[in-house]
Amino acid sequence: MRLALPWEARISQLPLYREIRVEPSRRAQSGSSPAANFSLDDATLASACQSGDLRAFERLYQLHGARMKSVARNLLGTTSDAEDAVQDTFLKIQRSIASFRGQSSFATWTFRILINTCYDARRSRLRKKEVAQEEPDELKTHAEPRAAVSHPSLRIALERALSQLTRHQRDVFLLYEVEGFRHSEIATILEISETASKNTLFQAKRNLRVMLEAPRSSAAEAR
Repeated sequence: MRLALPWEARISQLPLYREIRVEPSRRAQSGSSPAANFSLDDATLASACQSGDLRAFERLYQLHGARMKSVARNLLGTTSDAEDAVQDTFLKIQRSIASFRGQSSFATWTFRILINTCYDARRSRLRKKEVAQEEPDELKTHAEPRAAVSHPSLRIALERALSQLTRHQRDVFLLYEVEGFRHSEIATILEISETASKNTLFQAKRNLRVMLEAPRSSAAEAR
């Protein structure tokens, strides 16, 4: 019997990869927010941000903040890191808004900055890890080993399998299967071709299927 892999029914139900929703503030719910009725299309919103209109930046966050946090959490692994990445992204948007030329949608440009911010955070984390490994043994803190899992669930197996993909495959898989971006959007965000995005997703699914079906086959043979 073929193993039903989670992306065939989307995997937003996974705790590690579920969408993080930002609850609207009471001010927004009451309609008193200056951006509450600030409805703009993509190009007009970009133009308003370039002119320094704070309502436009607030509107940008209302439109994309929750999804940005979800993407960042999927890439970085923790809510606190995701919130830091989103905050850094909006600071970068404010500083570099003049460079936006409309060659892609404003939303896609925003997510490209977010992805690059997450990459920077991951590189920084890796450098810190390397420095920590070079410290004398007496200065290191030793984490308790994780408890062994005799029969890991498919969710845990999927998380482990995802961690074994290349960064590029994992990012494309998460953006497409978890976050729901189209290949054209992923291509712009990651600065690759649409064909490369499709091929990378195919490779990611193939590798995940091999990694997830192998333990199941071994378990069946052991019975």
